[in-house]
Amino acid sequence: QVQLVESGGGLVQAGGSLRLSCAASESIFGINVMGWYRQAPGKQRELVATITRGDSTTYVDSVKGRFTISRDNAKNTVYLQMNSLKPEDTAVYYCNVKGRRSAWFEYDYWGQGTQVTVSS
Repeated sequence: QVQLVESGGGLVQAGGSLRLSCAASESIFGINVMGWYRQAPGKQRELVATITRGDSTTYVDSVKGRFTISRDNAKNTVYLQMNSLKPEDTAVYYCNVKGRRSAWFEYDYWGQGTQVTVSS
């Protein structure tokens, strides 16, 4: 069974930094997109950042210039460097991996989430 293990969350003051990581417990074949989502209590889950197999990236407007998504293919890991954190960034952050193992098997895997809390 494929699992994504997240780490790096915690409590920081506004203006601080955190680096999230998400590593697959086993190799995943045919990854197309890796990304990070977040969900605050009582709010919808939102897409924060994505990175494709060709290293193209996207970011939600609210984190542009502050967050950076990256990959380490050898470790099958995706990272999210978060700088200049704001209280509005407080949420549970989830990593996500999408890909295709074959023409008839497309997958969408999720981590269990890591809490990020930013105090004012």
